[in-house]
Amino acid sequence: MERKGREFIVLVVLGLVMSLYMAYAQAAVTVPPESKPLIRQFYKKLNTCENVEAFVRHQVTLHWKVEKNITAKLLKLLYADCMVNGCDGSILLDGPQAEKNAPQIKGFGGYALIDTIKKVLEVRCPGAVSCADILMLATRDALQLAGAPSYPVFLGRRDGLESKASWVDLPSPSISWEQGLNYFQSKGLDLQDYVTLLGGHSMGRTHCKNIRDRLYNFKNTGKPDPSMDKTVLNSLRKQCPQTLKRGQHDPLVYLIPESGGQFKFTNSYYKNVLANKSVLGVDQQLSVGNDDTQQIVNDYASSFEQFRRIFAFSISRMGGLRVLTGTKGEIRRNCRVPNKSHTNTIQ
Repeated sequence: MERKGREFIVLVVLGLVMSLYMAYAQAAVTVPPESKPLIRQFYKKLNTCENVEAFVRHQVTLHWKVEKNITAKLLKLLYADCMVNGCDGSILLDGPQAEKNAPQIKGFGGYALIDTIKKVLEVRCPGAVSCADILMLATRDALQLAGAPSYPVFLGRRDGLESKASWVDLPSPSISWEQGLNYFQSKGLDLQDYVTLLGGHSMGRTHCKNIRDRLYNFKNTGKPDPSMDKTVLNSLRKQCPQTLKRGQHDPLVYLIPESGGQFKFTNSYYKNVLANKSVLGVDQQLSVGNDDTQQIVNDYASSFEQFRRIFAFSISRMGGLRVLTGTKGEIRRNCRVPNKSHTNTIQ
């Protein structure tokens, strides 16, 4: 009996080891291959900027205390940077044809904070830390202040040398669910990343032009989207007139109307999807996506902790897309312009 008991314990332990190994292997193959050169505490190991994360966190915290929506701004910047041309800080470059001037990106904020952090680091660690890594760290810290979990940021990215508006392929907020998924998959991400990262909309705002069709002329019917909750519909119509007066700016509305102004990272996005209270059409379509999509939405709506953990994993995956490492790119001294030897690369 004693021997059988020991054998049983051994089998249980082996089972646990194999299950952990399989889970690790599955996670490993889902990480974009470009992220492999990135490592933890890159600057500390090179002895080039040992306290970089503390320096970045301090500046983000100071800024966040006076501007809570900096989290949403940085998240949009990071998304645009990584998805357009890889996580190379090209979104930060100035120039008449720069990415930041493309219609899909024009009006984004957060640049001033990145400039401030860069100036601090250039004093503390001259020529050491890339703008691409600064954006990754600052976004992580701002997300944590808003309620997201802290997660390790793998570092070692270098900055791209050029930025062109012609490269920008960010889809419109009015795209379909299928188009959004196809876009993510074309970049090397998957369904879970897509549904998970859309949860960042819990802190954001959008222009009325992106939802006016849902409010007044859904699919050219002359009627509102029948799937939209009537209370939400009436509230949004008050904020978004059907036509704008001459000189009137297109208003901004919160994507989570009941709590958007708090700029908190929550799972309310998924609860609103299930209650037909989503503002953007692409968000509401998650409720009628495939079985896997609906299961993810249900899981996140019922478990904030599960959403928090997987969000950290998905944003880390996005941060590994098409990174520049080694001798590729450069470490910009000013995030808005390439170093002097490369000033002729801006078109």
